Amino acid sequence: MRGGLPISRRSVFKLRQVGIGTLGSAKIKILLCGCVVLSLLAIANRNRDSSSFMGWTGDFDRSSSPRGRYSIIINTWKRYDLLKKSISHYTSCPRLDSIHIVWSEPDPPSDSLKRYLNHVVRSNSRKDQQVELVFDINKEDSLNNRFKEIKDLKTDAVFSIDDDVIFPCTSVEFAFTVWQSASDTMVGYVPRMHWVDQKKGENKYKYGGWWSVWWTGTYSMVLSKAAFFHKKYLKLYTDEMPASLKEYITKNRNCEDIAMSFLVANATDAPPIWVKGKIFEIGSTGISSLGGHSERRTECVNKFVDEFGRMPLVPTVMKAVDSRYSWFW
Repeated sequence: MRGGLPISRRSVFKLRQVGIGTLGSAKIKILLCGCVVLSLLAIANRNRDSSSFMGWTGDFDRSSSPRGRYSIIINTWKRYDLLKKSISHYTSCPRLDSIHIVWSEPDPPSDSLKRYLNHVVRSNSRKDQQVELVFDINKEDSLNNRFKEIKDLKTDAVFSIDDDVIFPCTSVEFAFTVWQSASDTMVGYVPRMHWVDQKKGENKYKYGGWWSVWWTGTYSMVLSKAAFFHKKYLKLYTDEMPASLKEYITKNRNCEDIAMSFLVANATDAPPIWVKGKIFEIGSTGISSLGGHSERRTECVNKFVDEFGRMPLVPTVMKAVDSRYSWFW
């Protein structure tokens, strides 16, 4: 070339390759940076919005409509420390409307207990929603009292719990969301099963506790010690549950939870829904720890089958899991 240094074709080709390589490397770096930024945004959005693209959000329906909130019915008996812990915890849950304490003790609640609990409710309630606290006083000591109809209940959803178990508010909110998608059935944390008694024939059954559920993955009941159901079942239990079964439950001080499972299944011909959630036992022992508990529950199941005229419970293997917090399903 005139007026300059000669450059061979091979040199030009090498320079071109270097330029292309440099440009390609820059593009790859930009692409990787973009991927990292998008990943960080996705993680931030997941933490902030709890995987809203899956459709399960904590803000599913925060309106004041009956379906947008729920009421708690808590069964208690002379365990005031446990009652205080439970009320203190649940009043901080976002979509709670009211708490109804099923009081069946011979003496009414003391003024000091009512003052303490009302103070806790006022202190813990959210600014946009003051939780209502009500003592439902009963003259008779009966386990049927936990399912008495509540005339002025504002919400459709009822969360029935015992005073010795606590669930994180996130677990309660998820179970409530599951219930909203299937409001005619029971949605709860404590599954149980009924089994055909092979030794006694097709029309005789055995009560299956937790270990049988764990082993088979099959259940047909969720116990009312921790379950959502529609308030209409309180009226149905009050008005339609056979008096003989109510007397049986009062006399034996057991099986009102099985009776409610029978009632709902008989009305819907559908199984309940078991929700995965953390359970914190804050009490010591209950009737389930007593000897012969499974035998008494088996007797209840067969008694109810005779009264209902059939076995209404529907087995299922479905389990609701909150995918926001479970990477491995």
